[in-house]
Amino acid sequence: MAKLAIMGAMEEEIVPLLEYFTDIKKVQYANNTYYEAKYKDIDIVVAYSKIGKVFSTLTASTMIQKFSCDRLLFSGVAGGINPELKIGDLIVANKLTQHDLDITAFGHPHGYVPGGDVYVNTDENLKYIALEVAKENNIKIIEGVIATGDQFICDEAKKDFIKNTFNADALEMEGASVAVVCDALNVPCLILRAISDTADMDAEFNFDKFLETSAKQSADFLVKVINKL
Repeated sequence: MAKLAIMGAMEEEIVPLLEYFTDIKKVQYANNTYYEAKYKDIDIVVAYSKIGKVFSTLTASTMIQKFSCDRLLFSGVAGGINPELKIGDLIVANKLTQHDLDITAFGHPHGYVPGGDVYVNTDENLKYIALEVAKENNIKIIEGVIATGDQFICDEAKKDFIKNTFNADALEMEGASVAVVCDALNVPCLILRAISDTADMDAEFNFDKFLETSAKQSADFLVKVINKL
């Protein structure tokens, strides 16, 4: 039976999602907790991976290969580097890149590794549904490039470099690795982020303050997408 995977990176990103579900069964596997539930006749597996590309890769792979999920939705927060993005705005990725993948010493562009590519695309149908949901509910959302790396970027020069090198709109620490897994295993994925901090502010100072509200905005929107599915 088909199952829908819903991921976040941090516990704060899945707590507002779990509030929508009842009769939740916890499964312990690979040093993580997976929450199995049913929502309007859809079998769902929810998990937060922990921060970073390694843990998110492990979790996405587990949800697909152990729990047999055939679609994956990621909900969470990101830092905005597109000046049009404000705190609480939503972005859905049309493609993602690993900004900290650097073998330029061998003549390759930033973000590229042999056998891969600089960018990985997300599923067009799921993205279309997300944009339709936003339109129907009069919710501001943009589609754009999300850059992923194992660093919480506070330095303005680094933000400018990532923005200019990859034409990136937002920064986070898991999306591209999840998208790479889904692409390799032919599983449609949607990467949705709510902006928790922006380039014109002190990210370290504001992150905790806006994490909870931005995570809830992303989660609430994702449930609207699930309803559409």
